[in-house]
Amino acid sequence: MGVIATLIGIMAPMLASSIERAREFKCSMAQRTVAFDFQLFADDMLHGDRGDDEGSRLFQIETFQESQYGVDEFWRWGDDSSAHETPDSDGGDPMRCPSVREPLVLRNNFSCSSGAVSPPQSVSFGFNARLNRAEVIDSHGRPRAELVKLGSSILQHSDVPLMLDVDGQRAFELGVSPIYTGPSLDSQGPYAGDRVWFPGKRHNGRTNVAFMDGHVASSSAPAKETGWRWDYQPVN
Repeated sequence: MGVIATLIGIMAPMLASSIERAREFKCSMAQRTVAFDFQLFADDMLHGDRGDDEGSRLFQIETFQESQYGVDEFWRWGDDSSAHETPDSDGGDPMRCPSVREPLVLRNNFSCSSGAVSPPQSVSFGFNARLNRAEVIDSHGRPRAELVKLGSSILQHSDVPLMLDVDGQRAFELGVSPIYTGPSLDSQGPYAGDRVWFPGKRHNGRTNVAFMDGHVASSSAPAKETGWRWDYQPVN
């Protein structure tokens, strides 16, 4: 019994480490899948349904998010007013890190920014906030957030983060939506004080981040990585 107990003591940490590496790999692959879908969505020739942005060469990042979750104009649960996705009806779960298993509730006739995806604590992937709203200086010299639209040219910026692991609980504590996140950098306005910055460091203290070209990198300090263009803003 003593030998067995010793072996268990040796093997348990190794097993736990292997399980965590597997989860990190699965999370990375899920982000790669979303990034690949985004590349298709952004391509002028290859994109499919763009929902409310159909017929335009420009689109909102939120429209893509809604296509991934299957909410608002992309609702895929028939006449149901809500759906619990753990995973989705096709057996896929592209918008979730495997380390976050709490159920997501998806609501019909709501946009992502209006509460289509809840509760915030169950959201595990967030998108680069500056791809949704750029910080600009108005005519009075005051900083404000301006809604932007993206075009296929965004795919040329391979060093711009698209999405990352987020800490939904931290977003809830800050009183903000977890679907967008971005570091403060030198912001004097909407992003100041890291008020919307809550990377999820679930993988041995590291965060997975997917980029425009589809590659995924991991970091314990994603806002400080050299060459990661968190400051990029697609101002129209």
